[in-house]
Amino acid sequence: MKTVLIIGGSSGIGKSLAYSILDSVNVISLSRTTADINHVNFKEHLCDVLNDDLPEIDTIDALVYCPGSINLKPITRLKQEDFLNDFSINILGAVRVIQQYLSVLKNSSTANILMFSSVATKLGMPFHASVAASKGAVEGLVKSLAAELAPVVRVNAIAPTLTDTNLASKLLRNDRLKEMSAERHPLKNYLQPEEVAEMASFIISEKAKSLSGQIFEMDYGIVNLKV
Repeated sequence: MKTVLIIGGSSGIGKSLAYSILDSVNVISLSRTTADINHVNFKEHLCDVLNDDLPEIDTIDALVYCPGSINLKPITRLKQEDFLNDFSINILGAVRVIQQYLSVLKNSSTANILMFSSVATKLGMPFHASVAASKGAVEGLVKSLAAELAPVVRVNAIAPTLTDTNLASKLLRNDRLKEMSAERHPLKNYLQPEEVAEMASFIISEKAKSLSGQIFEMDYGIVNLKV
């Protein structure tokens, strides 16, 4: 049975992904909080991947890095610490985890890494300077690693639009904001974490063995459509 390591598997997209694949793979979650998942194929380590010692893991077939940030402020209110914090969460944490587990991952015949970007890297959006900068770095890392690690390890990313998770709760805190958010998208909706999890499940599977170095936009049309 394959083993999928999910960084940030206790909530949001990471937890949805764990639920969606648990019946067919072993899932190991590294997260700062408990996932509250009771399944024979699920194991978790409470861990801050930026600061704590990372646990030893013997087998990994796919590594999914889910942590992200939504730090929306005008550029005049953003401090250097905001940029450093977003960069640490989105990039340095991912780099630390990849460096820790790459040698284990390379032992798998189906090795792959999945990260998460944002539509804000393609679509200019006010107040997104810090998060767009860090997610732009994610996309650069994905492209570089996909080339460096081919043909042994595939590396891809998903770039979702607004997704209904705890991270985005302030943006979707009432019915009016939910309606406005849906209306901004040409397909008149925003994402649920289960939708992103389904895409993630496909990308890390053997069905996607031809895909590497790709950034998959899940955007309900907001990036590429004008209607």
